[in-house]
Amino acid sequence: MGFGDAYLRKAALRGPLVSSEPHPQLTIVVTIPVYNESGLARCLDSLFRRTLPGESRAEVLILVNAPASAPREVLEQNQKTFAQARRWIRGHHHPTIDFHLMLDQKFARKDAGVGTARKILMDEAVRRFNQAGNPNGIIASLDADAVVEPKYLEALIEHFGPPESQLEGCSIYFEHPLSVEEVISSGLLDEHAALDEMTPAIIDAVTQYELHLRYYVQALRSTGFPHAFHTVGSAFAVRAEVYCKEGGMNRRQGGEDFYFIQKIAQRGNFSDCISTRVIPSPRPSDRVPFGTGPVVRRLLKEGGKLNSYDPRLFRLVGDFLNGLEGVYSEDPEKRNTWLGSLNPLLLQFLNSQDFESGLEEMLANSASYPAFRKRFWRWFNMFRIMKFLHFAREHGYPDIPVGKAATELLLQIKPEMIDPSEAENNLRYLLDLYRNLDRP
Repeated sequence: MGFGDAYLRKAALRGPLVSSEPHPQLTIVVTIPVYNESGLARCLDSLFRRTLPGESRAEVLILVNAPASAPREVLEQNQKTFAQARRWIRGHHHPTIDFHLMLDQKFARKDAGVGTARKILMDEAVRRFNQAGNPNGIIASLDADAVVEPKYLEALIEHFGPPESQLEGCSIYFEHPLSVEEVISSGLLDEHAALDEMTPAIIDAVTQYELHLRYYVQALRSTGFPHAFHTVGSAFAVRAEVYCKEGGMNRRQGGEDFYFIQKIAQRGNFSDCISTRVIPSPRPSDRVPFGTGPVVRRLLKEGGKLNSYDPRLFRLVGDFLNGLEGVYSEDPEKRNTWLGSLNPLLLQFLNSQDFESGLEEMLANSASYPAFRKRFWRWFNMFRIMKFLHFAREHGYPDIPVGKAATELLLQIKPEMIDPSEAENNLRYLLDLYRNLDRP
């Protein structure tokens, strides 16, 4: 019986999609959902650049998808992309990478979206590893409008290490291109398209958005929260068996990456892979509700500056987490004293989440402090912290310009890094500082 049999019987949305047998040394599978996309060939070109180390083999699974109710121009673009990709595969025979292309334009409206597409592909990756007898196989998630550095596959294989490694998943370092030169050198766009698309307004919007992403993760880490990682759909990977144990990818139409990565990260064996780089597209888009495309599109349409969370909120969370060890006590008075010392806004939020009842359950079912911490982090996870930030936004802590937020956080956690006068009107300067924090 294969490691993935039970999961596939219970949770897979499709039967087998690839008819050929996987190579016995299959090590990594890259999954690429495609919807209304014209730049898939550049993504495939970036994966094609290298051979794999040793006897490792890779597969790339591509699903061009849409609901049957999609606009005619979307269905036509998908058919065009599918035909182009099929020609690309026929003309590109790789010694260690096999490319498999599928087309499905019959998604039900309620199921349509990137979550369902990712799930179908990642489930098929499980099936391939199940056939190859490799529960430690690596499933990587990529987007059709992104490209990767030449050593992407080798870096992921090396990062996860041998089968006996404890690592279960990772977030992969990413950088949006922020100039015409960068987008051309990455291979994301040719010179003509780059000159046309990389306008100053787009560069400014993407700079703000990436700064927001990096500020948010560093702010989370400043609180002592142990599972703070980037949750970018084009830049993460997970072991096949772990994917099954956590119930697979969800079917959300947006934010699917946030919820999935959170589940894997809070298991405790998740890390950052900084030895390679994913280069997402900076272009505006309305294909998904969250992410680079929608934010850039909104900023271009509405103008103005991107706001982010008030840094003071993370200090409140940090104060809350700093007292955690003292909570592991059978003395109710000690716990009540701790709760009474919390900021009133945070306490109001915790009460709205029935925290005291949850705390009693954690304590009753924890035989040690490490066991209690594990239960606590499953309760106070990234999603609940996000809920607190949104709660606080409506109760006296409105968002502030991302440049101001990022500057204030650096002055708090790394004052030696930053020149405040330089940061005041230079978002690229700030972003470079945050990139250095993420990739020392």
